[in-house]
Amino acid sequence: MPELNMDSSTTEQIPLLSDAGLSPTFSVMAMDEYGMHHEKHIAGERPLTIYVNKKEIVTLMTLGTQPEALVLGYLRNQGFITNIAEVQSVQVDWETESAVIVTHSVHDWDEKLSQRTVTSGCGQGTVFGNMMEQLDDINIQNFNTKQSTLYALLANISKENEVYKRAGGVHGCALCENDEQLIFVEDVGRHNAVDTISGLMWLNNISGKDKTFYTTGRLTSEMVIKVAQMNISVLLSRSGITQMGLSIAQQLKITLIARAKGKHFLIFNGADNITLDAPPPLNRSHKTSANIKQS
Repeated sequence: MPELNMDSSTTEQIPLLSDAGLSPTFSVMAMDEYGMHHEKHIAGERPLTIYVNKKEIVTLMTLGTQPEALVLGYLRNQGFITNIAEVQSVQVDWETESAVIVTHSVHDWDEKLSQRTVTSGCGQGTVFGNMMEQLDDINIQNFNTKQSTLYALLANISKENEVYKRAGGVHGCALCENDEQLIFVEDVGRHNAVDTISGLMWLNNISGKDKTFYTTGRLTSEMVIKVAQMNISVLLSRSGITQMGLSIAQQLKITLIARAKGKHFLIFNGADNITLDAPPPLNRSHKTSANIKQS
C-alpha cells in the first residue's frame, strides 16, 4: 500500500484488513522465432470471489497486489456499501480464492444483484443495479488546469508502469494532484485498477476534489461513472473514448481528455477548463477554438 497521509479522525473507522498482496509477475521460459529460449516475466491473474456476510457478490480476475483495497473500492463504486464504518473486516484467502467481508449490519441486496450489466471493461467488468440511477446524486466541482501541467504529469506517469514494462498485459491508473501522481495501480483490468484506487482513497480519507484521474485504458461509461463517484472532475486517458462515455461526461460536466501521450492530447469535453499556456510546435499551424481558454 502506498505511504499516504491518513486523517487521524478516520483511524477508528478503518476495518480489520488482511495483508494478502501477491507478486504481480511470474518468471517463465519462452522461445523466440529463432528457437532461442529466454526467461521472461508474465503478469499474474487470479480469480477472487467476493463474499459479503456469506453472500456471494462477484468474482474478479486480478493481479492480486492489493486485494483488500480492490474489494473495498469495488463495493464502494457499485453502491453496495457507502460508508467505510459499516465494514468490520476484509479477509482475503488465496487458497480458497475468496475475499470475505463482514459488515456491522445485514443488507438485503437480492434486487440489486438481480440487475447485472456486463460492461466493456477488460476481463468483462460488471455493474449491478441501474447504472444510470447512480448519476442522480453526483455533483462534480470543476477546476482549471494548465496545458503545461498536463504535459508534466504525462512525463511523470511515463516513469511508472513497472508491471507493464516487465510483463505487459496490464492497465495502469493513477490518482494525480497537479503534475504528480499520489497513487499508481496496475491490474489486468482497468476497472480493477480504478476500484483499488477508490479503496485506497476510502481507507486514507483522500478527497477527489482538485484531482485528476489517469488511465491507460479507454474511457467507457463505466470508467466515467466510477471516477465521478470518486468526485474527480478531470479524466485523462492514453487511449480513446466511447460515445456513451462522452455522453455521461457531458451530463456530469467532467473534463474528458483522451489520446494523451507526450505533448499531445484531445479534449472531448470541458475544454473551457484547460488553459493553453504552452507554445505550439514550430512546424505546425495552431488554431484556437473559441471555447478554449488562452493564458
